Amino acid sequence: MDMERWRNAWLSWASVGLLALLCGVLAMLQYRWIGEITGAERQNLQAALRDRLEDLRRDLNDQVSNSERALLPAADAASPAAREAAWSAQYLRWKQTHEPLFRRIALAVPQTDGLRLYGLDLETGRLSPAAWPAEWSGVESRLEGFFARRRGEPGGPPDPPDRAVLVTPRFAAGPGDETSAEWLILELDMEYARQHLLPDLLARHLANGGKPEYDAEVVSSVDPSVTLYRSFADASQAIGQTADAAVTLLNGRFPNGPPGEFPGAGRRAGPPPGPFPAGSGSGLGRPGPPPGIPGPGPGFWLLRVRHRAGSLEALVAQARRRNLAVSGGLLLLILATASMLVHYTRRSQQLAELQINFVAGVSHELRTPLTVIRTAAYNLRGRLAQNAEQVERYGELIQEESKKLGGLVEQILRFASAKAGHAIRLRQPVAPGELIEQSLEAGKAALEPSNVTFEKRIEPNLPLVFADEAALKHALQNLVDNAVKHGTAGTPWVGIFASAVTDENGSAVEISVVDRGPGIPRDEQKQLFDPFFRGRRALADQIHGTGLGLDLVKRIVEAHGGTIRVESGPAGGTAFIMRLPAMTPERQDQLAHSLG
Repeated sequence: MDMERWRNAWLSWASVGLLALLCGVLAMLQYRWIGEITGAERQNLQAALRDRLEDLRRDLNDQVSNSERALLPAADAASPAAREAAWSAQYLRWKQTHEPLFRRIALAVPQTDGLRLYGLDLETGRLSPAAWPAEWSGVESRLEGFFARRRGEPGGPPDPPDRAVLVTPRFAAGPGDETSAEWLILELDMEYARQHLLPDLLARHLANGGKPEYDAEVVSSVDPSVTLYRSFADASQAIGQTADAAVTLLNGRFPNGPPGEFPGAGRRAGPPPGPFPAGSGSGLGRPGPPPGIPGPGPGFWLLRVRHRAGSLEALVAQARRRNLAVSGGLLLLILATASMLVHYTRRSQQLAELQINFVAGVSHELRTPLTVIRTAAYNLRGRLAQNAEQVERYGELIQEESKKLGGLVEQILRFASAKAGHAIRLRQPVAPGELIEQSLEAGKAALEPSNVTFEKRIEPNLPLVFADEAALKHALQNLVDNAVKHGTAGTPWVGIFASAVTDENGSAVEISVVDRGPGIPRDEQKQLFDPFFRGRRALADQIHGTGLGLDLVKRIVEAHGGTIRVESGPAGGTAFIMRLPAMTPERQDQLAHSLG
């Protein structure tokens, strides 16, 4: 039987080991697959981000380009007065239908003595001569250099573009006299851009369901240390070189290169359809330039974005860790489930064996007294007992065996009641010392033939316990019977001790039943209070029992709110220690007063 049990256990745990090995192989494959998926996901996220930034750049450029185009009058005017009226009327119409993108609007007109600047009043729409603002010095020098090179005069190289000043050429419809061009100069309103333009673009292109996914900052493309806009408040978290992606905005306004650096400057036909004709290379979402027209410049602004998780790398790494954690958790759950199944299967097998042993033990316990009773009754009926002494002896035998039979039936019924949650019934104040005396007195007749010496040490004035007296008596008698059966083979001595103790839960009464027997093996101590369990020594010595006693004792004690433990060492000797909560001093005083 033991060999078969060992073989079944080995096969069960070998199956779990094989499953663990397979899970390990699967874990390695999943790690590899998740790594490949993560790499592809990283590339997809980066490509998607680049596309979204390109859409944002095109959207911004289209907004600015459309606003610029809408500001140009439909036809050239012959006189300055007519030109002023045409520009003024066009601006007033533009103002009604477009956002206030520009802080300053002006018109640069080449004259024989140089460039003349006309400022546009943003309230009235009137054009009037104006001095060149200091912030537009770069625009003035580039325009003068352009016309100097057109006249064959040396001109300095174009300065770097101003960060927010846009220039749009508008040529006359004559025979190609480019010196008669008018140049629309627009300065973006940075406050409006910070408050409305850039936040709207970011929300439209870099948000998911209205929730921003990326932090963004806009810096000058000429001097990246100049920050024009941040979508976050903490300047210490500046994006800088930690950006996931970047794109230049408002490209192609002042491309570097040979004469003709202004888009459309080489045209000799009439006025173009707008400031950035198709194919002009303006960089505002149109096709590349045709031969002879330079391509987009570096752009005024540089937009940098970084994912709010820290970076796209951090986001992908976080997703990878999450996927690995989920996969690992599932594999561990599979292993844990398999282990628990094996464990509970083994426990079920052991419980089935215990139940079989219990049935066999109960059958034996029932058969013995019934056989004795039947034999005694047969002898009495057959008049084999001829004298009164024999009749009395048979009567005592029948009474003794009937008492054993009744005790066995009562224990089984108590066990069934305890399993149903009725380990105790009526509770009342009980004196522990009197309970011990009554329990020993009730079992005295059964214990006398064992010739066991009982030692009692009961501390005086023990506090009362609120208990079911009959149930506690049964539990105490069970412990004493066990001590007599299993712990008095070498030394016929049993000790019963009671004392008051105090712990973190309050005051309690501790009752110990001690023997000096061979002790209980450590591996059996955890199962002592399991139903139907009987130790190896009890089975080997064929000591009668059902394996229900200690389980019933534990249920009774715990139903009173107490605890029971066993202490047994390799040198021998066993102690079962019950700890029962005592009644509070106030409750005992009230009880004493009411009884007095």
